[in-house]
Amino acid sequence: MSTPLAIGIDLGTSGARAVVMTPGFEIVAQGAAKLADFGANPRDPKIWWQAVEVALKAVLVQVDRTWVHAIAVDATSGTLLPVDGQGVPLAEPLMYDDKVGDEALLARIAAVIPAESAAHGTTSGLAKALVFQSVPGVAKILHQADWIAGRLAGHFGTTDENNALKTGYDPIDRHWPDWLAAAGLRTALLPRVVAPGAPIETIEPAMAKALGLSEEVEIIAGTTDGCASFLATGADRPGDGVTALGSTLTLKLLCDRPIFAPEFGIYSHRLNGMWLAGGASNSGGKVLSHFFSADEIVRLSAAVDPDVSTGLDFYPLLEPGERFPVLDPAWPPRLTPRPADDAGFLQAMLEGISTIEKLGYDRLAELGAPPLQSMRSLGGGASNPAWTAIRQNRLGVPFPPAHSQEAAAGTARLALIGLEAVGDL
Repeated sequence: MSTPLAIGIDLGTSGARAVVMTPGFEIVAQGAAKLADFGANPRDPKIWWQAVEVALKAVLVQVDRTWVHAIAVDATSGTLLPVDGQGVPLAEPLMYDDKVGDEALLARIAAVIPAESAAHGTTSGLAKALVFQSVPGVAKILHQADWIAGRLAGHFGTTDENNALKTGYDPIDRHWPDWLAAAGLRTALLPRVVAPGAPIETIEPAMAKALGLSEEVEIIAGTTDGCASFLATGADRPGDGVTALGSTLTLKLLCDRPIFAPEFGIYSHRLNGMWLAGGASNSGGKVLSHFFSADEIVRLSAAVDPDVSTGLDFYPLLEPGERFPVLDPAWPPRLTPRPADDAGFLQAMLEGISTIEKLGYDRLAELGAPPLQSMRSLGGGASNPAWTAIRQNRLGVPFPPAHSQEAAAGTARLALIGLEAVGDL
């Protein structure tokens, strides 16, 4: 294959995936490895690297390595670790969902943090950075993706604007803000920040030799797993939406301006010269799976007529409380009256979740985002034809297919952007 190739690596909660992509966005190789295959502790950075290395080698044997020109990495948002001057981890990482319970530390943040910052909360990257700055010998505090990219580049001092957001980075003025020091953080421990898709540096020579790659391979700044999943779909214009139909309902919309609504947990990532905003409802697939097995959902969905509404006004939740598109900790579930047949009950829940989805995109538009223009779908629910038809009826926009469901494909797109920046495409 006589064309430059880009590799995207996705490090998730259970494993690593890699894809090789052409400049035409064709995926020509894929590889994967499970963290559990290398040990019992998914927090161990050595296990992260082993999984990444296996996934990377799995795709390299499928292509001509001489045509690989760039690599980029995405990983879980809000996962941090402290390292020494050589990039060696000094303590067990704090993962994306780990909470910091130090009340005095959290109070220092609360006293100075702007309302629109994405660094609020006990799981924020900022709270974790404040914990790690007291680790003896710490030279840098890195995000998970930074550390993997650092292994490839031999340089551990760079992050991207998306991973930096929950650590307090200001995406408007594009710098680490002064209030971080007022919160007690030694900002010299933070990495420099570049845009996703920006070249970091060429691959470390010993790493190139170990992987059989050219020493001219560019290591490109990546992003978070959520942003990578959005990019993977091929959405690239303001008004393009992507809904993840997993255990919860997650909406993302590409915008021509930033949207901040901290009361709904909405903040904006810079992405390819635009902005990515979104929200997440407590409704979603976990409500469906509470009542029906996966096989039952498939069977019952075949009996659903999406063009004939049940007329019911369900708001499918398992317990009171909603965060988006309404914010109300006491928001009540609505799952009655239950139709006599199970297919009707399932349809009413699908209609309810689809209505919540529409309300979510309407809410983003009310907050200043462009109206929804197209919809690409991710997650298990995206393969349900009845649900898709109900959503199409509710949203009233085209549903082009997602180019890929793999976050690694979105990161490969960033690697291609980096190649273009250095004139290698």
